[in-house]
Amino acid sequence: MRAMNADSLRPRVYLAGPDIFRPDHPAVFHELKRLCSASGLEGVAPSDAELDLAGASGGDEEARRICQGNIDLIRSCNGVIANLQCFRGLEPDSGTVFEVGFAVALDKPVFAYGVPAGSYAERVQAERPCSADAEGMLREQADGTEVEGRGQRLNLMLTGSTVLAADAADAIRRLALVLGAHAR
Repeated sequence: MRAMNADSLRPRVYLAGPDIFRPDHPAVFHELKRLCSASGLEGVAPSDAELDLAGASGGDEEARRICQGNIDLIRSCNGVIANLQCFRGLEPDSGTVFEVGFAVALDKPVFAYGVPAGSYAERVQAERPCSADAEGMLREQADGTEVEGRGQRLNLMLTGSTVLAADAADAIRRLALVLGAHAR
C-alpha cells in the first residue's frame, strides 16, 4: 500500500541530502517542494518531522529523536529524492547514504542527483597518489587500499540501487513518472 497524504492524495517523496545543514535550507527545501508540487508530488523535508525535543536528556537523546523522526518520514513516503553531492570529502553525506539504504530496504524508489561527472576512481586519483598493482587493481599509494574502479560515479551499492539524474528537477520528474503522479 502506498503512503499518501490524505489531503492531497499525491505521492509523498522524502527529500534527503546535506541541504539540511545549509544556512539557507528553508529556501532550498521550499524550491524542492515547489518542483515536487509541479510534478504532482508532495515533497517532505527532514525538517518536517514532528519532533518533541523538550525534555531530551542531552545530545544523544536529541539525536535519537531526530533519527527516529526522519525514519518515520521515510516510512510515510512513496519514494526518495537524494542529493548525493560530495560532502566534506569525496563521498556523499553519510546520513543521506543511510536514508537511501533505508528507503531501498523498504522497496521505495530512490532517484539521486548532485553526483559529480566522471568516476569515483578518477576523483580519488585527483586527490591522492594512486597506482595500479601487479593485477591492474588501482590502489592508494599511501596504504595500498583498493580504489573501487568499476567506472561507477559512486560506490556500486549506491549506483546499483538508485537512479542517477542530471539534477534535482530531473530526479523529481523521473520519480513522478515512476509513482504515476500527475502534474497539477
